[in-house]
Amino acid sequence: MTAPRSARPRPSDSSPGAPGSPEELVEASLSLRERKKLKTRQALRREALRLFAEQGWEATTVDQIAAAAEVSPSTFFRYFPVKEDLLLTDEYDPLVADAIRARPAGEPFLTSAREVLVGLVRRMPAEHERTELYERMRLAASVPSVRVRMLEGSGRPRGTLLDLLTERAAPDASPLELRVTAAAISAALTETSLYWADRGGRDDLADLLDQALRHLQELGTR
Repeated sequence: MTAPRSARPRPSDSSPGAPGSPEELVEASLSLRERKKLKTRQALRREALRLFAEQGWEATTVDQIAAAAEVSPSTFFRYFPVKEDLLLTDEYDPLVADAIRARPAGEPFLTSAREVLVGLVRRMPAEHERTELYERMRLAASVPSVRVRMLEGSGRPRGTLLDLLTERAAPDASPLELRVTAAAISAALTETSLYWADRGGRDDLADLLDQALRHLQELGTR
């Protein structure tokens, strides 16, 4: 069951094929082989979301998702170790990492992260990536096993953020403080996404994310 029209994410000025959309930027950076893998991941996620909407999370099996995407179950597990990861992983980590590395070296890391992450969300076409993201977060908020994995296992984005923080940090920076900072940003992303989904996707996600990351910056100055 999809969200009612009034609860759908608000349209943006972009269209799914707009030059410079996150999806296009990801594809442009990949080799032909990597693009094929990306298409398989996207097909698995797309078919899974369709099946979840038609028959529910519990009734949908990995075998059904794989068959709908015309791949084998073993192929499914090469891309997603468990069914929950269909909703909790995406292809934007390298794009985010490259964009943060391109920010001014002397800029506070939270400022760099906020500018990049909020900018990425603002460039998501409403009827394509935003709607899919809403459905993923709606399930993450409502399915206990997905929510638990999301809250306890945001290791991939946290790990990426920690790597970026470490690259930019001074040699004498505290490893503990770097880990806490990466965990705090990752938690802000998680909680903002869940809050957005809990409220039916009617708020502007980019504005919420900007608010959350600015709040973290303010806490750091107190």
